[in-house]
Amino acid sequence: MYLTTDAESLLVYEALASDVRLRIIELLDKRQMHIKEMAAELYLSSAMVSSHVSKLQKAGLVSSRMQRIEGATYKYCSLSANFLQIRLSNSKNMASRVMELSMPIGHYTDYEAEPTCGIATRERMIGYYDDPRYFLDPERVHAGIFWFSKGFVEYKIPNYLFEDQLAIEIEISMEISSEAPHINEKWPSDIMFTLNGVILGIWTSPGDFGENKGRYTPSWWHSDVNQYGLMKVLRINSAGTYMDGQQISDITLKDVKWNTDQWSFRITAEPAARRRGGLTVFGRGFGNYDQDIVIRVYYE
Repeated sequence: MYLTTDAESLLVYEALASDVRLRIIELLDKRQMHIKEMAAELYLSSAMVSSHVSKLQKAGLVSSRMQRIEGATYKYCSLSANFLQIRLSNSKNMASRVMELSMPIGHYTDYEAEPTCGIATRERMIGYYDDPRYFLDPERVHAGIFWFSKGFVEYKIPNYLFEDQLAIEIEISMEISSEAPHINEKWPSDIMFTLNGVILGIWTSPGDFGENKGRYTPSWWHSDVNQYGLMKVLRINSAGTYMDGQQISDITLKDVKWNTDQWSFRITAEPAARRRGGLTVFGRGFGNYDQDIVIRVYYE
């Protein structure tokens, strides 16, 4: 979730200004829970917890669904955001000078994939499990998820800036995780990011998540395979390259030669020497975030 100092973001700040609501967020970070479960954990009435959850929902921090179980209806809640990013300086100017592009995850222009691997749309599998040939199937442009134990995907990104516009930051956000046979939430994988042939840095995914179903993962999807990932935000500016605000390299915008008509962005699952390896990418209709790969370019 992206916040500034405007009035719209105030709802989020107000929702977080409560010990009880912070505790609710901590509970939901572990798993989805219904109102009565949270009330029991917090030693509060269901009505009180429901009131707090309502404020979190209005702020966009929590989402809910009604589920019928043994004749009773329960309100199940889950987190809608796993991180917050606040821009304090020049927020209005930055917001008015941004170019945004959503890249469907299946629109890669080059790839290598080794089993275990697979690719699927929101409606069905594309081909068969562990057959890399289907990564070239025309249906891949509609993909909502793909995974492989080793390899890469590469995207061509158009640069829509004019000659008199200067990029000051490139931001790329995506939902990703490791790839383990079936699922394994403790399956570290080194994932490398490259822009225009320059290695930006490596982030280690902690695991392949599947103990809970992804918020947007379709009902037909098997429960013993990849369910959701982590939302990661990669930023490149004049100071270096950052993952979720933490610097991962000294590579700057100048190093990646951004002033070209198109950019080449590659995501690589490093060979499993030090880590166990693998990569899963989630797009619209899968995982916990209903988005593809989002590229934002801030400029002046």
